[in-house]
This record gives sequence, structure tokens and C-alpha cells, in this order.
Amino acid sequence: MDDAERVIGLYERHASAFDDIRSKHLFEKPWLDRFAGQLPQGACVLDLGCGSGEPMAADLVARGLSVTGIDSSESLIALCRSRFPGEAWHVGDMRRLALNQSFDAILAWHSFFHLNAADQRAMFPAFAAHAAAGAMLMFTSGPGEGVSIGSFEGEPLHHASLAPDEYRHLLRENGFEVVAHVVEDLACGGATVWLARKA
Repeated sequence: MDDAERVIGLYERHASAFDDIRSKHLFEKPWLDRFAGQLPQGACVLDLGCGSGEPMAADLVARGLSVTGIDSSESLIALCRSRFPGEAWHVGDMRRLALNQSFDAILAWHSFFHLNAADQRAMFPAFAAHAAAGAMLMFTSGPGEGVSIGSFEGEPLHHASLAPDEYRHLLRENGFEVVAHVVEDLACGGATVWLARKA
């Protein structure tokens, strides 16, 4: 099993620690405003790698949006269900996404970048298949092509990124136009953010 495959078990083993450590202060709000600010009440959002539901999904629910969350960790999904019982939460691997439903927005925040390069490429048709016309798509990546191994609770944590030009190509090829892209946004914890819209 490579480091990318180990990510699923890592988050399940350390679900409680992840929830404790994850900032709830929502410094991501300016990006969420751009992502979800124009969606009507009741619009459907797909949150891939939703974690414990806080703070990202919590903000979407507070906006009156309908959230469907997917995460590979049963323990994190259990937290989501206890916190937001009115939303739809599913244990699953985003790489096998097949919901037969389209969404008004798709979020893959600090989750998509745990996939290896081949799996990231394969996600773009899945994004397109689950995106309604005009849907927003937002995900985080690395600043450039490569692999970085971090650490969480003493275990290696895999991150990977394609080159920015390849992300642009994949988005365009799958019917998305880039709305905004910021590399290592210091106002957002250094995240490299992609915001796109389905044509």
C-alpha cells in the first residue's frame, strides 16, 4: 500500500484528533463567499472529503444550502450526522463517486490533494458528471507539480499536485472555466485554491 492509499486509514484512526485540531474559525470564508455566495436557498452542494463537517459544511448549512457530504472515514461521517442530521452524509471514496445526481456546487477542500496524480486526473470527469449547468467547483491543490509527504499524529500524510497548466487543461476538457486561482493564498492559511464554473 502506497502513502496515498494509507490516507483513508490514517483519518479514520485519528478522526477525533483531526476534529480537535481542525480550525473552526473559518478563515476560508472569503473563498466560500465566492463559491456559494450566489447560490439560491436550498441549492445542493456536494462536499467531497467533508471531514467532520466543521467549519466548511457548517457554513454551507448556515447559508440555507442542502449539503451532501462524502468521506472515507466512518468516524468523521458519524460526527457530521450528529451535528447536521438534516443533511445527507455518506461513507465513501471520492474516487468511486457515482451518485446519479447533479449538484449546484462541488467542494473538495483539502481532500482532493491527498489523491495521487492518476486518481486526480480521473476525478475531473466525475466532477463534470455531478455538476449541473453553471455549477461551481472549488478544490485545493499544491502550488506546482509534485508530491509532498507531511505528517499527522506521527504518521506520513500524502499530498500530490499536478502542474497548474494541467489542471487548467483538465477543467477546460471537462466543461469548466476557471473563475479564480490563487497560489498559496496567505489570507487563507497558504492554500492554493481553484474556483471554476461548469459551462
